[in-house]
Amino acid sequence: MLEKVLIANRGEIALRILRACKELGIKTVAVYSTADRELMHLGLADESVCIGPAPAAKSYLHIPAIIAAAEVTGATAIHPGYGFLAENADFAEQVEKSGFAFIGPKADTIRLMGDKVSAKDAMKRAGVPTVPGSDGPLPEDEAEALRIGREVGYPVIIKAAGGGGGRGMRVVYKEEDLISSAKLTRTEAASAFGNPMVYLEKFLTNPRHVEVQVLSDGQGNAVHLGDRDCSLQRRHQKVLEEAPAPGIDEKARQEVLARCVDACIEIGYRGAGTFEFLYEDGRFYFIEMNTRVQVEHPVSEMVTGIDIVKEMLSIAAGNKLSFTQDDVVIRGHSLECRINAEDPRTFIPSPGTVKHFHAPGGNGVRVDSHLYSGYAVPPNYDSLIGKLITYGKDRDEAMARMRNALDEIVVDGIKTNIPLHRDLTRDESFCKGGVNIHYLEHKLAEEKAK
Repeated sequence: MLEKVLIANRGEIALRILRACKELGIKTVAVYSTADRELMHLGLADESVCIGPAPAAKSYLHIPAIIAAAEVTGATAIHPGYGFLAENADFAEQVEKSGFAFIGPKADTIRLMGDKVSAKDAMKRAGVPTVPGSDGPLPEDEAEALRIGREVGYPVIIKAAGGGGGRGMRVVYKEEDLISSAKLTRTEAASAFGNPMVYLEKFLTNPRHVEVQVLSDGQGNAVHLGDRDCSLQRRHQKVLEEAPAPGIDEKARQEVLARCVDACIEIGYRGAGTFEFLYEDGRFYFIEMNTRVQVEHPVSEMVTGIDIVKEMLSIAAGNKLSFTQDDVVIRGHSLECRINAEDPRTFIPSPGTVKHFHAPGGNGVRVDSHLYSGYAVPPNYDSLIGKLITYGKDRDEAMARMRNALDEIVVDGIKTNIPLHRDLTRDESFCKGGVNIHYLEHKLAEEKAK
């Protein structure tokens, strides 16, 4: 097993990784910015190092500072968590060139799957179903681009090959708007991602967002941990997730799970990863792969009993997977609510001091959070301050436990989106299961119009 891990992240995921390390007897190094001196995991780590000022570009995104911290503390591996540098191939490459183990995929794999055009090509070769589209970059030749648009059929969506997080996308409903939209998206992509390449796909009108959790050791062994539904989104950002996805055609489910495992072996994948799909009319369509641990990984852990982070650590140490697909059994149901420091109506971030924090409890309740009474939420980073997870023998029980937990949790001193989650877990359509990715935004728009 690894001797000492530097955790190149902050907040709840840094605490989550630290706990896994401690269970395995691995020493830990916490890094932090000057804005994060009060983070909970700093006092629990074996060592901590300040890596720069509050701006992420000068601390959590500053590769030389992170590698220097690993060198001076004698760390043997670096875990990037999610966000920040987690899917930065150059970072992964520099970590390994500096003599440390990178707890994640190889740099070449991150590059392959980080470019949506090459990722789609790789998935096609592996037999993973993809969305009909341009089968590569959208040509700058206007006549050819228009031909592809007509062949795919409107509406279509133009996406930046290097995009992500809901950025670099533009829906086109009419042929006469295609060329101008493509030019605008190319310009935005070059500015935001340093890559002007765009591609075109069929725009599915009412899909669900369903993803598949995988683990692979890079030694020819891979497994899936079932699927998750992440359709409750606002501006392409996930709000509430659950596992397994309700109301999925079982034959289609089993087929796509098997194809994801095959794809991991095909590309030599190492670590934890997530295949993201749009699901509509009983069919799956691959959209991208996240080459890291996901925010919503706890729901997969709850229904399988498998610790994803501990398995990542073991794989990074050079071990084979500790179990096979036959050992993975999906039992019960799990829900996760992302708790953000933001106004529940305007969604404006609400940093400030938490005067009082009370975590809910009871059977099947898990809280992943770095909050404590007196903690000052800084304005410099993502507004996620915790995740509330419940488990039940079925979806109804998991939902009932979530309602109770949301009624019990107390976060005083700042605004949070807890009222939104209380509403969602009592929403008739969501409780039935199977709402599409537009549902939450339509619901919010209707409420705002009242």
